This record gives sequence, C-alpha cells and structure tokens, in this order.
Amino acid sequence: MEVALITVGDELLSGDTVNTNANWLAAELSERGVAVSRILSIPDDRAEIADRVSEYAGDFDAVIVTGGIGSTPDDVTMEAVADAFDREMAPTDLTRESVERRLAAIRERVPDREFDVDVAAEASVPAGSRPLVTEAGLAPGCVVENVYVMPGIPDELKATFETVADEFAGDRRSRFLYTVEPESNIVDALEESTERFDVAVGCYPDREADHNRLKVTGTDDDALDAAAAWLLERVDASETPVSRDW
Repeated sequence: MEVALITVGDELLSGDTVNTNANWLAAELSERGVAVSRILSIPDDRAEIADRVSEYAGDFDAVIVTGGIGSTPDDVTMEAVADAFDREMAPTDLTRESVERRLAAIRERVPDREFDVDVAAEASVPAGSRPLVTEAGLAPGCVVENVYVMPGIPDELKATFETVADEFAGDRRSRFLYTVEPESNIVDALEESTERFDVAVGCYPDREADHNRLKVTGTDDDALDAAAAWLLERVDASETPVSRDW
C-alpha cells in the first residue's frame, strides 16, 4: 500500500508551525507496513489543494490530507477536496448531530461565552463522502473515495486517524542495525546488500549516539533476515546500539 500525505497551511510554509503531523502520520503508517511515498506541504489555496488531491488520488492507493478544515476564512481544504471530485458540500445527519453535541459541551464548559457557529456550514462535507467524527474536535473529517481528510490540530488528527487506522496496512517490514564504521567505509557493502537481497538500505549518522543507524526495509521476511545477517558480518554491525569516539 502506497500513501501520500498532504499537509495544508500557510503557517507550515512560513515556519510558524512545526509540521509534526506529517512526522506522526508517516511513523504510524510505516509501523503498519505502509509505504509513505510522498509528503507535500501546500498553502491554504483552494485551487492548489484541489489540483494536488486530484493528482495524488490517481497516483496512490490512499491520500491523507490534514489541516484547513473548520469555519475560518483560511479553512478551505474540505471545499477543495469537494472540488477535486466535482461534488457539492452539504451536512449529514451524523455531522450535524456531532457538531451540535460538541457545541453543547463547549457551552456547558464555558457558560459565560457566546459562540456564533453556523452549524450547517461547520458540519458540511463533500456530498456522498463518509464522515469521520470524534469527540476531540468540532469540525468533522471525511473519506472521499481514497482521500482521507483530517483536522490539522494534532490531538484531533490523532483521534480521527484512530477511527480509520485499520484501513491502512501493507507488507513492508524494517530491521534496524547499528555500526561504528564511518559511512565512507561501508558504501560498497550497502550497495551490494540492496542488489543481493532486493531490500532498501538507509544509513543515518547519529553523532549524538556515536554510531550510524542502518534501516533495512523489504517486503519478504526471508530476504530481510538474510540481508540483515549479511550486513551484520560485513560492516561490523550490531542489532543493539553501539558507540565509538568519532
């Protein structure tokens, strides 16, 4: 399963907000054996979002879009996804009930504050989509064909993803090895391992931990085990972290 992530928000591109959502989603998907093949950050531009969603929906098994859903003027993601699939926006019984329930809870928690919320607008999703509602946030997410639209607020994103997590699964597996050999000394061995065993091998120097971390990834358990065993012999590697004085 190959997935693309689209994170939406001017604040991501200006550096005002750290894009923790992409990192968290990529880790969650990788743990499930899914290949994250693209991570794209784009501005709050309705036409740009629609174009990218349309393109990626055809290129990948699934697309996860985060950020820019809600009722403020810069929240255009849901409408853009509707544009990508040529659909109208409309509330459903489920999303309307969810928004009303969440508003009632908020008003009970903050009784001295007025909340002027257009429930129909807040509850609107692309026509025919599958709503995703949680108790974490006000605006619902949704699934349109193979595109999953989720909030940008991290806690709300995590709660929404958990409702569909079982829909993401793949056969990619990874093994981690550690070596104190300098990168320049193991280039040939890393290249040969990818050719011999049909795996991908990444080398990630970690100066704080005083070692290089090797990530061996493949879809066949036997090939993965064989590649790991071969590297353990060839590059003075260990399955547990090691260190040296660089």
